[in-house]
Amino acid sequence: MKVAVVGGTGTIGRAVVEELIGRGHEVRVLSRKPPVRGGGAFFPVDLTTGEGLDPALAGVEVVVDASNPRAARGAPKGAPAEAVMVDGSQRLLAAEKQAGVVHHVLISIVGIEVGALEYQRLKLRQEAAVIGGPVPWTIVRATQFPELLDYLFATTSRRGFLPGLEVPLQPVDTREVAPVIATAVEKAEGGSRLEIVGPELSTIASLARIWRRARGKRSIVLPIPLFGRRGRALKAGALTSLTAPKGSITFEDWLEERSRAVDPQGG
Repeated sequence: MKVAVVGGTGTIGRAVVEELIGRGHEVRVLSRKPPVRGGGAFFPVDLTTGEGLDPALAGVEVVVDASNPRAARGAPKGAPAEAVMVDGSQRLLAAEKQAGVVHHVLISIVGIEVGALEYQRLKLRQEAAVIGGPVPWTIVRATQFPELLDYLFATTSRRGFLPGLEVPLQPVDTREVAPVIATAVEKAEGGSRLEIVGPELSTIASLARIWRRARGKRSIVLPIPLFGRRGRALKAGALTSLTAPKGSITFEDWLEERSRAVDPQGG
């Protein structure tokens, strides 16, 4: 099967590309910039203008949309995330229809209805564009990736603190999300909504302490209160799921694996 992965250079996009290639599919990586590593044929595209979409989608059967915050930040200077994620999705779907694409798989996030962050609200609008679009679709929602938490904690740690939010999360490894997406690609059944979550429920504060210990930091875990309807929903577990299929790799497992990769001798 010929599959195009939009945002195939990002965190989840790379994992999906690798999984699809491993299953024997012909994969195209669609992005503004070529991948630093990984397989697949690279096609330059710009979702803010639609440039490059027609040749990139020629002959493609399925499109996986893995556009993400990095894709938005990689947009031309001054272009808002909306231009990439919402308007860009509409351009992408129109180009898919013209090219004869039969299935669109969107990667999304568990719990975005809460809309505590602008990015979540944009993802919800992106989902709506896909559902109302001209191409049969599947939406795969996942919980937070360890890479995102690692980045968050590393960023705040440089300021001497870690966020002590009592908000439950279920970090899920991208290597356990990618097979779910690849299976959705192969089934090509439009109108499906799928979820995949991590194996453990932990608050952001608890995850921060795990990260601090694994990274050998001394940053203070600073309690941060939440108020209002959205705050109550977050503390009640809006970003998690007790019924979705679970992966097996915990955040602590992921950190230990990364530590071994950096220092294989443990010294």
